[in-house]
Amino acid sequence: MTSLHGVVCKRPPLFFINPTFDIIQNMNNLGFWKKLKRPILALAPMADLTDSPFRQIVASKGRPDVFFNEFVSADGLCLNGKDSLLPLLRFGKVEHPIVAQLFGSKPENFYQAARIIVQLGFDGIDINMGCPFKKIEKQGAGAALIENPKLAQMIILETKRGAKKIPVSVKTRIGYHREIVREWIPEILKADPAVITIHGRTRNEKSKVGTHWEVIGKAAKIVRKSGKRSLIIGNGDINSLEEAKTKAKKYNLDGIMIGRAIWKNPWFFAAKNVNSVPITERIATLVEHAKIYESFHRNKKNFHDLRKFYSSYISSFKGAKRLRMKMMTAENSEEVEKIAAHFFREDGVSF
Repeated sequence: MTSLHGVVCKRPPLFFINPTFDIIQNMNNLGFWKKLKRPILALAPMADLTDSPFRQIVASKGRPDVFFNEFVSADGLCLNGKDSLLPLLRFGKVEHPIVAQLFGSKPENFYQAARIIVQLGFDGIDINMGCPFKKIEKQGAGAALIENPKLAQMIILETKRGAKKIPVSVKTRIGYHREIVREWIPEILKADPAVITIHGRTRNEKSKVGTHWEVIGKAAKIVRKSGKRSLIIGNGDINSLEEAKTKAKKYNLDGIMIGRAIWKNPWFFAAKNVNSVPITERIATLVEHAKIYESFHRNKKNFHDLRKFYSSYISSFKGAKRLRMKMMTAENSEEVEKIAAHFFREDGVSF
């Protein structure tokens, strides 16, 4: 696991008033990204879902090319919330390459947070410019940055300055009130991020409509015509590995980021439908997940938080609802294992 000790935050002068601005602005460090085979398949950062235990399970069942950590506040890392946030940035060796996602609106804090991310051993840093949650937007962060391109550029540049040798990417949407990729994407490109991941909806659409893949394709054309080295990744409503590869080819993308589909199916990157995985394997994986979760989050998170994953493993088979209800009573991984064993004994199946 990564070390959480010896991490120091110091307040530096803001880079964007430095006379070497233009030099750094034109530096595009692709880092590990340039070594990955196309199309690149990435696991999306999802708050309270893609923690290290879940990522470890995914890695064991058919890993993506890149893992993203659930997002963390750049402000919090540099202020009083550092001690509570650092545990969210733990990861295991099997999760490389892994990218830490940050949110916030203060360029100077992104510089400091980037230095911390480097010390923790991450392979890259991603900046969230697409989250539609009001709590995030009130800070001027997330999707709010779509309406403040100059600040967005400053944040990218300050993050790059703090990141030094590791690449800095951006995850955003196609617009705020309406689709504006022709205006928005060129503004991001001015700061030369390594990767731009586009979620194919506006902030106002959230997830209420289908993904506008043709608009993601339009964004890809803008990146290609710009002459920049930035990679372009599409995101939204991908339900299978085959669909991901088809979309990447059709819209000339460097890769695809997978979100909700992986939560429903930890075997996604192995090109397996979860219902085709033997029930014994699914439930054994749940037991394994419970053990990793309990060990990783001991005294930090309530074991009951694991319940949101139960339907990922226990569904679409006889007795699934009954088993899920029993699992809801489990207080620890040992009880999860006992309930699973009892279920199989009742059905005469060896576990």
